[in-house]
Amino acid sequence: MSVQVVYKNKAKSSNLGVIALFVDEKFRIKNTNGFLSKNEISYIEKTLKNKKNTKENIVSFNINEKTTVILISLKKDLKSFDVENLGAVFYNFIKKNSFKDLSIISQSVKSKPGKDFIGRFMHGLKLKSYEFNIYKSKKTKNIITINIIGKQSSTALKNKLKFKALEEGTFFTRDLVSEPGNILHPDEYAKRLIKLKKYGLKVTVYDKKKLKKLGLNALLGVGQGSIRGSYLVTIEWKGSKSKSKPLGFVGKGVCFDTGGISLKPAKFMEDMTYDMAGSAVVVGLMKNFAIRKAKINAIGVVGLVENMPGGNAQRPGDIVKSYSGKTIEVLNTDAEGRLILADALAYASKHYDPEYMLDFATLTGAIVITLGGIATGIMGNNEVLIENIKVSSENTGEHVWQLPLWDEYCDQVKSKVADLKNLGSPGQAGSIAGAAFLKAFVREDIPWVHFDIAGTASHVENRSYAQKDGASGQVIRLVLDLLGV
Repeated sequence: MSVQVVYKNKAKSSNLGVIALFVDEKFRIKNTNGFLSKNEISYIEKTLKNKKNTKENIVSFNINEKTTVILISLKKDLKSFDVENLGAVFYNFIKKNSFKDLSIISQSVKSKPGKDFIGRFMHGLKLKSYEFNIYKSKKTKNIITINIIGKQSSTALKNKLKFKALEEGTFFTRDLVSEPGNILHPDEYAKRLIKLKKYGLKVTVYDKKKLKKLGLNALLGVGQGSIRGSYLVTIEWKGSKSKSKPLGFVGKGVCFDTGGISLKPAKFMEDMTYDMAGSAVVVGLMKNFAIRKAKINAIGVVGLVENMPGGNAQRPGDIVKSYSGKTIEVLNTDAEGRLILADALAYASKHYDPEYMLDFATLTGAIVITLGGIATGIMGNNEVLIENIKVSSENTGEHVWQLPLWDEYCDQVKSKVADLKNLGSPGQAGSIAGAAFLKAFVREDIPWVHFDIAGTASHVENRSYAQKDGASGQVIRLVLDLLGV
């Protein structure tokens, strides 16, 4: 169901069939701006007193044959993400009650200057309205029209593009993650990324032949059992005129992960179409930068493969030489994401010398066991950057939790027959072992943080505006807050 938003400075109350107003915690109506008469307000107040259950944040009343009033209760000291969550709850309410055309009286909420309450409320509503239904044979073209009545502040007008870019970037991420593996295989994924050039992004695709020549053998090893291609794709945004170092974003893009020769159990394997969610976060971020013309320089690097158990598939026990020159003993072909990221991180370090790097990956099932679908695990080599990420986590409500990356864990991924092995100690600290492995491929002078999003890339539990039963687009908002763009 799509949402159409119309902004109007003025409107006659007699022309409005469904009116939404913001009220305080006790449902006291203060700022109706003439859209309700004293008798109508009195009727609503009496009805509320007689209503046994008013614990809901949102209630509605038919005050006459032509007019329905929706009251949206606001708690004190709402944070930005609380407002966005409330917008998502409101979307569910109007969808459940089949409201197709309604008006929100923006003056009924007195938010502090610069907060842009209505903008954030509608942003949360739009994020919640996302649906992935392109493969349904019968599509309903239902449109909800929401009229925003009242003058827009300068802050609201400024934020319009910001929210639009964030929505489009997030939706693109969700679209990519939601696609089935037979459609969005590496070959198709690379083609879709090339289309981003129309937004002003520089996109470069390195295929198998080029990767082999460059020496990205860790990445190539993961995809060698598939009939599909393997790719490294770089996406560059130059929004700053200065020659400042770019910000680096690296993502794991396993379009489908069977586990390879170390085959996964059949149960829930269909969810392995989501194993490219890290790359989709990077792509969504880069599209966002381009749409809003962000005044930063940024580089996105994604490795795209399919991990299949074919006759040419990588074997447990194989040793490969990575792009960095370090050799890797592949003990388990289902620990493939770190092999892809190893080459991608080393490539980004060498060719772009970023100010700092963030990588995103559905890397380990262990992080799901540790944090569930509520928080993203983070680890890295720079405490200042990690602390800044924690602040942005608080600002956006997208929870992160830092796990240690001590030298003892890094020692556990050292191999007896090669430089490194792609597993740590058996049955121990699996998520940390993955990050410890990646750390070896990041140049020591580059601040770096790893985001293990295996639990929060889909079916996220703590954000109303995310899709609880699908791709979330989580951490995009966090990163944008971190960048301050």
